[in-house]
Amino acid sequence: MARGKSDFHFKMMCIRFKLRDFFSPPLTMLKEAGIKRGYKILDFGCGFGSHSIAASKIIGVNGKVYSLDINPLAINEIRNTIKKRKLKNIDTIQSDCKTSLPDNCIDVILIYDVFHHIDNKSCVLEEFYRVLKKDCILSFSDHHMNKEDILSELTGKGLFKLKKENNKTFSFIKI
Repeated sequence: MARGKSDFHFKMMCIRFKLRDFFSPPLTMLKEAGIKRGYKILDFGCGFGSHSIAASKIIGVNGKVYSLDINPLAINEIRNTIKKRKLKNIDTIQSDCKTSLPDNCIDVILIYDVFHHIDNKSCVLEEFYRVLKKDCILSFSDHHMNKEDILSELTGKGLFKLKKENNKTFSFIKI
């Protein structure tokens, strides 16, 4: 993943995303991903955590959200939110690729508006393949990429295939 951004850049990004979330709530995308109670979710490139927080409400106390970001400011932001809201079902991971999660343990991977920033896409896709359970969903959206590039990047290595094109996301499963 691209290196972390400055404090100012991160704060501006948070403001922009909070505005986005006001007009397009994270639940819209999460519904397309098919998240259910008890699921284990990886929110890759979680930023300040809007999708992680929304997913934590859906999955309930028996589920788990792993919020991963390279930026320590993002990790601190989501940890503060976890503490304020007393959320027990979110863990944070600071990394650019590796999750340290067990093989085949994740029901849904969320990767929204971050893939275009990733430096080592092969490493990330291999890690997704490793942690995602069979027949489970890699939910993808990146408004910086066109459909052809998304399909090429996600299916080109032979790890994933398109399951469904949704309104706001693409759903992939591992091969």
